[in-house]
Amino acid sequence: MLTRILLFIIFSFISLQLHADDFHPTNPKKIKWKFQGTMGSFDREAVQRGYKVYKEVCAACHSMNKIAFRNLKEVGFSEELVKSIASSYQITDGPNDIGEMFERPGALSDYFVPPFVNKQAAMASNNGAFPPDLSLIIKARHDGANYVYSLLSGYESNKADENGLYSNPYFSIGKLSMAPPLSDGLVEYDEGRQSTVENMAYDVVNFLQWAAEPEMEVRHRLGLKVTGFLVVLTVFFLLANRRVWSRLSN
Repeated sequence: MLTRILLFIIFSFISLQLHADDFHPTNPKKIKWKFQGTMGSFDREAVQRGYKVYKEVCAACHSMNKIAFRNLKEVGFSEELVKSIASSYQITDGPNDIGEMFERPGALSDYFVPPFVNKQAAMASNNGAFPPDLSLIIKARHDGANYVYSLLSGYESNKADENGLYSNPYFSIGKLSMAPPLSDGLVEYDEGRQSTVENMAYDVVNFLQWAAEPEMEVRHRLGLKVTGFLVVLTVFFLLANRRVWSRLSN
């Protein structure tokens, strides 16, 4: 009996492995992003819209533990608006003078509030799957921006199969437990932009790119300054070298 069980497990594993090996994920779509290249910069309007998509859609399952509310000022949100956003959350703090924890409105220095208190609660609410933190998701995936955009906009159906999985050719094994998070009209944009799946995916990727690399623009400016300095230094060195050798040759 034990032998039969072991053989069944072995053949099941081989079957699953062969099935996985037969699938090859589709290459991500290639999108022209403003933040790409050595002169790249953030599209702040897109980042702001992307935060709206994250807050109204993604934040129900995914945390962003490395981003503080005050960071939103870096992409054009006013301090008053950021304070309003932060204060709309209740933060567990303490202990107080009598050793008890308490709740208070969020402040600028607080970090984004996760949707679940711990990993176990997150898995229990998502059929055993753990939604990853999105703070660095763009850096954690190969061709991150294009991959996340393709994944969000690439679902083949809104219906799950018999195993509760959704078909998506851009995922590594072709199916994943996350239902399509975006649908047309899900978010209402203030400036009249159409909330298609593609537009929302584009905006939230801009937001996630900024969250993963908020120092990018500063780094680009510093790189240009360093490059300019090195060019000037090289020209000065060549001129000085030529003058020194011209005297020695005479």
